Amino acid sequence: MDDSVSIKNSADVFAWIARFINMERGRNDFKNFRLDRMRVLAELTGRPESCAPAIHIAGSKGKGSVTGMITAILGEASLRTARYTSPDVMEKRERITLGNKFFEESIYVEAGRELVEAEAKLRNLSGSDSRLFDPSLEGGMDPTFFELITLYFFLCARKARCDVMVVETGLGGRLDATNILDPLASVITLIELEHTDVLGNTLAAIAGEKAGIIKPGRPLILAWEEDEALGVFRKQTAEKNSELFYFPETAAIDDVEISKEGTRFTLRFLKEGFFPAPLKLFIPVPGTVQARNAALAAIAAKTAFPQIEEKAVQRGLENFTLPARFEKIRENPELVIDGAHTPKSIAECALTFRTLYGEGGILIFGCVADKNALAMTETLVPHFSCIIITTPGTFKKSSPEDVYKLFKERAGVNTEVLLIPETETAIEKALELGKKQGLPILGAGSFYLAAEIRKALIR
Repeated sequence: MDDSVSIKNSADVFAWIARFINMERGRNDFKNFRLDRMRVLAELTGRPESCAPAIHIAGSKGKGSVTGMITAILGEASLRTARYTSPDVMEKRERITLGNKFFEESIYVEAGRELVEAEAKLRNLSGSDSRLFDPSLEGGMDPTFFELITLYFFLCARKARCDVMVVETGLGGRLDATNILDPLASVITLIELEHTDVLGNTLAAIAGEKAGIIKPGRPLILAWEEDEALGVFRKQTAEKNSELFYFPETAAIDDVEISKEGTRFTLRFLKEGFFPAPLKLFIPVPGTVQARNAALAAIAAKTAFPQIEEKAVQRGLENFTLPARFEKIRENPELVIDGAHTPKSIAECALTFRTLYGEGGILIFGCVADKNALAMTETLVPHFSCIIITTPGTFKKSSPEDVYKLFKERAGVNTEVLLIPETETAIEKALELGKKQGLPILGAGSFYLAAEIRKALIR
C-alpha cells in the first residue's frame, strides 16, 4: 500500500476516494467518461467484478428502488447479496452494502487497502504495461471518484465471499464504470430525457447509452418505455441475441391499493417460466410506481435465479427499505421525503402524495442546475398551498433564485411561494407552517435535498 495513505477504517477509505475527480458534482469532465481505465484497474486487482454472478440495472427513474428490491428478494432466498447503489443519503457506506446492512468494518478496511494499492500500481504503469488503454489519452492515468468507488464495491464483495452482486449504474450505461460486468441479466427501468449534455438530447440517443449494458446472450428485463426508446431496445436485444422480457408483454399488475403504510397489488405473469399463479404482494412504500418497480425486481430475480420461490419474492418485498423513497420521517406534522428529480418521477410522487394526503399541502422544493425545473414547476404548482424553494445541499451547483422565479410566475393567488435558500431554515419554516395549519409536507426535487431534510430531522 502507498505509505502516504493510512487506512484505519471505512471513513478513511471514502475520504481518500473523495480526493479524485467526481463527475457527480458536474458533468464537464467528459474526457473521463470512458471504460478502458476501469478495465485496467480491474485487471490490476484480479478481476473482482467476476467474483460472483451479477444483475446489472440502468435507467432514468426507479433504478435505485429496483436494485434494492432485487437485493431484498435474493436475500430472502438465502443468497449472500452485495448491493451497489447511488447516491448515498446519510453516509457513503450506503452505496456498498451486504443486503440492506453494512459490511463488517474489517471488509471495508481490507478492501480499501487493496484499492489504494491498485491506484498506486495504475500510476506506476508504463505505456507498454498499460495494455488496455493509451495513457496519453485525455484523462490519462488518473481514475475518477466513481471508478474507484465502483472498484471498491467489487473488492468488498469479493472479500466477503458474496453469492451474487446487484449493481446499479451511475450515469448512462455504455461507458459507466460498472459496465465491465458480464451479468446474468440486465434490467433497464423507465427512461426519459436526462443528462442530455452527456447522453444525448433524444430518447433514442439516451436509450442507446442505456442499452450499452445489454450483453450478448444475456436477457434484458425492460420497463414500460416510449416507442422511440422501445425500438432501440428491441433492435439491440435482437442484434445481441438477448431475450427481451418487456414488462407489458411479460406480466401485469392488478388490484393496486395504496395506503400510508405501503402498496398492495397482484402480479400476474403472461409468459411461462415464472410463477404459475398470480402473486399477492406488499411493499412498505406507497405508490403505483413502486408496484411497477417491484414487478420488475421480481421478474429480474426469477429470470436470473429460476430456483427462487414465491415466498422469497413476497418476504423480500415486504422487508424492503431504502431511504428517501416516499419515506415518512415525521408525524406531527406529517413530512414525506422523496428523491424524485425528473418530470415523470415528480409527477408520480406528487400524485401519490395527493392521493394519501389531499390537495393543498406544503412543498419544500430544490433541484440542481441540470434538471428540468420548468417541467417540474408546472406539475407541482397547482397542488400546494405553500411552496418553499431552497438549496438542495451544496454538493452540486443549483440556483434557487431562478427556480423561485419559475414557481412565482406560475403560482395562482391561492399559492404562497417563499424563497429560503438556507436549507435548515426552510425546513424549520415548513414545520412551523405545517404544525400551525395542520398541513402535511412533501420534500422533493433532488436526492440531495431529501438527504439534507433527513439529516436535519433524523439525528
